Amino acid sequence: MNSMLLAFAALEPRLATDCRLLSLRRHERAVRIGVHDFERSGPQRLWFDVDLCVRLERAAAARDDIADTLNYDFIRERIAAIVGSAHHELQETLCDAVLVAVLARPEVQAARVATRKPDVYPDSASVGVERVAVKPW
Repeated sequence: MNSMLLAFAALEPRLATDCRLLSLRRHERAVRIGVHDFERSGPQRLWFDVDLCVRLERAAAARDDIADTLNYDFIRERIAAIVGSAHHELQETLCDAVLVAVLARPEVQAARVATRKPDVYPDSASVGVERVAVKPW
Protein backbone atom coordinates (compact mmCIF):
# COMPACT_ATOMS: atom_id res chain seq x y z
CA MET A 1 0.00 0.00 0.00
CA ASN A 2 1.22 3.50 -0.77
CA SER A 3 1.73 5.97 2.04
CA MET A 4 -1.42 7.96 2.78
CA LEU A 5 0.74 10.56 4.52
CA LEU A 6 2.62 11.18 1.27
CA ALA A 7 -0.69 11.35 -0.58
CA PHE A 8 -1.82 14.08 1.82
CA ALA A 9 1.50 15.86 1.21
CA ALA A 10 0.47 16.37 -2.41
CA LEU A 11 -2.20 18.72 -1.02
CA GLU A 12 0.02 20.37 1.59
CA PRO A 13 3.72 19.38 1.93
CA ARG A 14 3.83 20.10 5.70
CA LEU A 15 1.37 17.26 6.29
CA ALA A 16 4.18 14.77 5.57
CA THR A 17 6.75 16.33 7.88
CA ASP A 18 4.73 18.00 10.64
CA CYS A 19 2.03 15.36 11.15
CA ARG A 20 1.60 11.72 11.98
CA LEU A 21 -1.05 9.63 10.26
CA LEU A 22 -3.61 7.71 12.28
CA SER A 23 -5.73 5.21 10.36
CA LEU A 24 -8.82 3.15 11.06
CA ARG A 25 -9.51 0.54 8.37
CA ARG A 26 -12.70 -1.30 7.52
CA HIS A 27 -14.41 -0.36 10.76
CA GLU A 28 -17.74 -2.14 10.40
CA ARG A 29 -21.05 -0.82 11.70
CA ALA A 30 -24.65 -1.85 11.15
CA VAL A 31 -26.23 1.26 9.67
CA ARG A 32 -29.77 2.10 8.66
CA ILE A 33 -28.99 3.66 5.30
CA GLY A 34 -30.34 3.86 1.77
CA VAL A 35 -33.06 5.31 -0.41
CA HIS A 36 -34.55 2.08 -1.80
CA ASP A 37 -37.40 0.20 -0.11
CA PHE A 38 -35.27 -2.93 0.35
CA GLU A 39 -32.65 -0.81 2.16
CA ARG A 40 -35.21 0.46 4.65
CA SER A 41 -36.11 -3.01 5.97
CA GLY A 42 -33.13 -3.15 8.34
CA PRO A 43 -29.54 -2.11 8.91
CA GLN A 44 -26.80 -2.78 6.37
CA ARG A 45 -23.12 -3.38 6.88
CA LEU A 46 -21.12 -0.23 6.27
CA TRP A 47 -17.33 -0.03 6.32
CA PHE A 48 -15.52 3.12 7.38
CA ASP A 49 -11.91 3.95 6.49
CA VAL A 50 -10.57 7.04 8.23
CA ASP A 51 -7.13 8.66 7.92
CA LEU A 52 -6.18 11.58 10.15
CA CYS A 53 -3.14 13.81 9.85
CA VAL A 54 -2.46 14.78 13.46
CA ARG A 55 -0.17 17.73 14.07
CA LEU A 56 2.93 16.61 15.96
CA GLU A 57 2.99 19.81 18.01
CA ARG A 58 -0.44 18.90 19.45
CA ALA A 59 0.02 15.13 19.77
CA ALA A 60 3.74 14.51 19.82
CA ALA A 61 3.71 11.18 21.72
CA ALA A 62 6.89 12.40 23.41
CA ARG A 63 6.16 9.91 26.21
CA ASP A 64 4.86 6.39 25.85
CA ASP A 65 1.48 7.53 27.17
CA ILE A 66 -1.92 7.67 25.44
CA ALA A 67 -2.42 11.16 26.88
CA ASP A 68 0.32 12.41 24.53
CA THR A 69 -1.49 11.54 21.32
CA LEU A 70 -4.95 11.14 19.82
CA ASN A 71 -6.74 7.97 20.89
CA TYR A 72 -8.32 5.83 18.14
CA ASP A 73 -11.39 5.46 20.36
CA PHE A 74 -12.27 9.04 19.44
CA ILE A 75 -12.75 8.06 15.78
CA ARG A 76 -14.95 5.08 16.62
CA GLU A 77 -17.00 7.14 19.09
CA ARG A 78 -17.65 9.87 16.50
CA ILE A 79 -18.78 7.31 13.94
CA ALA A 80 -21.07 5.61 16.49
CA ALA A 81 -22.61 8.94 17.50
CA ILE A 82 -23.27 9.96 13.90
CA VAL A 83 -24.62 6.58 12.82
CA GLY A 84 -26.92 6.46 15.85
CA SER A 85 -30.30 4.87 15.44
CA ALA A 86 -31.71 7.20 12.77
CA HIS A 87 -32.08 6.23 9.11
CA HIS A 88 -29.59 7.90 6.76
CA GLU A 89 -30.57 8.39 3.13
CA LEU A 90 -27.16 8.85 1.51
CA GLN A 91 -23.62 7.65 2.04
CA GLU A 92 -22.50 11.06 0.84
CA THR A 93 -24.10 12.96 3.73
CA LEU A 94 -23.02 10.34 6.28
CA CYS A 95 -19.44 10.48 5.02
CA ASP A 96 -19.50 14.29 5.15
CA ALA A 97 -20.78 14.23 8.74
CA VAL A 98 -17.94 11.95 9.86
CA LEU A 99 -15.41 14.16 8.08
CA VAL A 100 -16.71 17.30 9.81
CA ALA A 101 -16.71 15.54 13.19
CA VAL A 102 -13.10 14.34 13.02
CA LEU A 103 -11.87 17.69 11.68
CA ALA A 104 -13.44 19.44 14.68
CA ARG A 105 -10.59 18.17 16.85
CA PRO A 106 -7.82 20.79 17.01
CA GLU A 107 -5.10 18.13 16.69
CA VAL A 108 -6.42 17.02 13.29
CA GLN A 109 -5.00 19.01 10.41
CA ALA A 110 -6.38 16.91 7.56
CA ALA A 111 -8.63 13.91 7.14
CA ARG A 112 -9.86 11.36 4.65
CA VAL A 113 -13.11 9.46 5.22
CA ALA A 114 -14.41 6.68 2.99
CA THR A 115 -17.59 4.68 3.44
CA ARG A 116 -18.42 1.45 1.61
CA LYS A 117 -21.50 -0.75 1.53
CA PRO A 118 -20.31 -4.31 0.78
CA ASP A 119 -23.69 -5.99 0.30
CA VAL A 120 -25.43 -3.88 -2.35
CA TYR A 121 -24.61 -5.68 -5.61
CA PRO A 122 -23.75 -9.37 -5.96
CA ASP A 123 -21.31 -8.58 -8.79
CA SER A 124 -19.40 -5.85 -6.91
CA ALA A 125 -17.25 -5.92 -3.79
CA SER A 126 -18.75 -2.67 -2.51
CA VAL A 127 -20.09 0.76 -3.39
CA GLY A 128 -18.66 3.79 -1.68
CA VAL A 129 -17.97 7.44 -1.18
CA GLU A 130 -14.77 9.24 -0.19
CA ARG A 131 -13.95 12.78 0.98
CA VAL A 132 -10.71 14.56 1.87
CA ALA A 133 -10.29 17.90 3.64
CA VAL A 134 -7.34 19.96 4.85
CA LYS A 135 -7.60 22.76 7.39
CA PRO A 136 -5.80 26.03 6.65
CA TRP A 137 -2.34 25.88 8.21
